[in-house]
Amino acid sequence: MFTRTESFREFIRLYPIVSIIIIIHVVLYLFTVLPIFPNYWFFEHLSGVNLYIFEGEYWRLITPTFLHNGFAHMLFNSVTLLLFGPALERMLGGGKFLLVYLVSGLVANLATLFLEPLSYTHVGSSGAIFGLFGYYLAIIIFRKNWLSRQNSQIILVLCALSLVMTFVQPNINITAHLFGLIGGFLLGAIPYYKKGAMSDSIKGMANWAGPAGRRIKLQSPLKIFLWGIIFLIAIIGFLVQR
Repeated sequence: MFTRTESFREFIRLYPIVSIIIIIHVVLYLFTVLPIFPNYWFFEHLSGVNLYIFEGEYWRLITPTFLHNGFAHMLFNSVTLLLFGPALERMLGGGKFLLVYLVSGLVANLATLFLEPLSYTHVGSSGAIFGLFGYYLAIIIFRKNWLSRQNSQIILVLCALSLVMTFVQPNINITAHLFGLIGGFLLGAIPYYKKGAMSDSIKGMANWAGPAGRRIKLQSPLKIFLWGIIFLIAIIGFLVQR
């Protein structure tokens, strides 16, 4: 599911939205390093600067999602999207996938706007990508038949590691990561927020592994405890950073 075996042409045909986003990443990066435009023109006009957004430059709530600070930054986010975006695009369809991606990025940037200082500047698609992880988490809880046990475990481990690395690596927009994750999860959970639907889904979490459901059920309190510890660390880390 997360292993890419398609040719370049097949990949573009099967996953057009992911392909377009990655192309935008690469093109904008090239524009920032090639001597076509004045130095830092794109960073000056497209990066997220809280002060400028409050002054009315509202496009900066979206454009930072496609701009990156350096090759390694662009490459890491593009490869992550390359690995984990296609499966979700096929599940949701191109239009809905794009909506989840953009709204998650918007939520991350809005949180950055209101929780970080006026002078805070940021770029990168990490908030939107964390939104995809959040949506995967909603799938694991509410649409457990969409993912196999193995793929669900990959997502859970990746989310846990990503949250830990958010507080270990320097110069990370912690606010964007956390709220992008939350935004994506809520987008996936909203359709099930009605009487009985959400509680039934939570009660059925123990069976998402199929025949191994009974064994998983016995382990579920431990899983809940571990995830509680992870989110507690995330909240404490966020407060400490502030």
